[in-house]
Amino acid sequence: MRNSVTLTKNAKKVTFISLLLSLSLFFTSCGSGTSGLNQSIPGVNGPTVNLVGDNILIDIVFENLKVEGGARYAIPKYPNSYLELAPDLESDGTILAFSVSLDDILGDGVKRLDPLSLPGGRAIPGVSSGALPAVAFSIDKLKNVAFYVGPKVFGIWVPLNKLDLQGAMITTRFYTDSKRVGNLSLVGADANGENAGFFLALSVNSSQKRSLERVADRN
Repeated sequence: MRNSVTLTKNAKKVTFISLLLSLSLFFTSCGSGTSGLNQSIPGVNGPTVNLVGDNILIDIVFENLKVEGGARYAIPKYPNSYLELAPDLESDGTILAFSVSLDDILGDGVKRLDPLSLPGGRAIPGVSSGALPAVAFSIDKLKNVAFYVGPKVFGIWVPLNKLDLQGAMITTRFYTDSKRVGNLSLVGADANGENAGFFLALSVNSSQKRSLERVADRN
């Protein structure tokens, strides 16, 4: 019995050390919180965020996801917004591009949506209630994409097949051209080994909108 207890304790210790090593790799791959560098995501290039006119453009490249052809999908409840999945022209991966209208996320229609937590029932990081009005849907290759809109926050949830965080959740500041515009959270799989992904939360207040506009003007 004593040997069994010792083995169990050692197994837990190894798991805990493995988790610490995983977390340290994530933290050393991103900035200190004031450097203007964004946290990296394994197998993903991005996300990058820009404001073009009254549309927020978000580009994400999946390095290991392959598609033969592209498609554009309307976003439910967002009449002026869409997402597009297509082979990336600059790599062998696949680009996921969102075009989200400010009219959609600042309008009254989406505010009447039912509040949702993250897929799997975990609370949204950085949100006191843990949930925001949202719409969730699936497309080819990506299950349970979700859009969230709160009084001051717009967020997207993007699923990932594998994210070796052993159930942990890491949240860091997110920057566009060294200007902080929100938070980026990496979310490990839940107890069922599902619902891993990342959550990008962008502030939709006027000061952050001006920050994005200044970046857009320089580009």
